[in-house]
Amino acid sequence: MRRLLARLLPKSWRPNIVTIPVIRLHGAIMAGGGQFRPSLSLATTAGLIEKAFAFDAPAVAISVNSPGGSPVQSRLIFKRIRDLAREKKKTVLVFVEDVAASGGYMIALAGDEIIADPSSIVGSIGVVSASFGFPELLKKIGVERRVHTAGQNKSVLDPFKPEKQEDVERLKALQLEVHETFIDLVKERRGTKLKDDPDLFTGLFWTGGRGLELGLVDGLGDMRATLKQRFGEKTQLKLISQQRGLLSRFGLFGSALGGGTAPADIAAAAAHGLADAAEERALWSRFGL
Repeated sequence: MRRLLARLLPKSWRPNIVTIPVIRLHGAIMAGGGQFRPSLSLATTAGLIEKAFAFDAPAVAISVNSPGGSPVQSRLIFKRIRDLAREKKKTVLVFVEDVAASGGYMIALAGDEIIADPSSIVGSIGVVSASFGFPELLKKIGVERRVHTAGQNKSVLDPFKPEKQEDVERLKALQLEVHETFIDLVKERRGTKLKDDPDLFTGLFWTGGRGLELGLVDGLGDMRATLKQRFGEKTQLKLISQQRGLLSRFGLFGSALGGGTAPADIAAAAAHGLADAAEERALWSRFGL
């Protein structure tokens, strides 16, 4: 009630309190997602980002905690933040929690300033692709796999066939293109702050303290203390979250697990979620988390 009354007063009469909207971008970055595996993508974050920049505040604070994932979704989230920052003329302050690596660091680049905890992990400016090979498995269990394609390259890197050198070279060429795009973005956003270090773009990652020395971040600290120092001791933080209707909370009318959903669909969604959870777990484990 007190906040509502304050908004109704003329600005000159309002108490000198600044409220900064806060967005939490936490998790692996993947297209899709759902009930069993929430993830970061433009689709899942666009609403939060729009709400934060619509807030009457001089800045937007973003908490990033991500081991990376899809380079496309990472760049789309980055671009939406920067587009709105220019449109609304707001400062963006990014705060790194446990990790902002790979695609997570790409999102962090949307900040006009990046502030990290001294023990957080930053960097990993590179591209990785991982899979498994099972060329002998089907023989052992007595199963014949039949693949028919139109186009000689439609079954490249098939996990049930021996790896071909030309397929690996093609994949590496694609990775180099994506890597160059990432490097260009880092150089564009960090500019002369970057130190001339030969390991900077090799995929290595560092603590927030070392990241400050390399120019990957601008300072060390935490969100609350930093914002109060910038905007005054009375500064308040407003967490921006997705609004959910009463019916959707109970899984009714349009929920992924709402009434009428076939058990087979639920089982398939659960199995898909478990596979994606394993992939996400592998992303986090690269950084000892």
